[in-house]
Amino acid sequence: MEQDERRIGKKAVPHDELREFLNDQQLLAYHGMERFGWYIKYIRRPLFQRPVCILSNPEGTVLAVLEENGNINQQPDITIRD
Repeated sequence: MEQDERRIGKKAVPHDELREFLNDQQLLAYHGMERFGWYIKYIRRPLFQRPVCILSNPEGTVLAVLEENGNINQQPDITIRD
């Protein structure tokens, strides 16, 4: 079942600009994860909240949230659509 587009009034973040949404702690953690093949899957931009960075493992089987403090949360309290 295909899901409806929920992004209203905002365009997707271009792939080459994803890192601009990360703070210094997140960038440091992300660079470490990149060495193991993890990549930024997308950036969620919920209304009236800070952007949320979603990472994926190289196989695309695990999604995780890159927290503001640089921690990698593989069991976030948010719903992640497939």
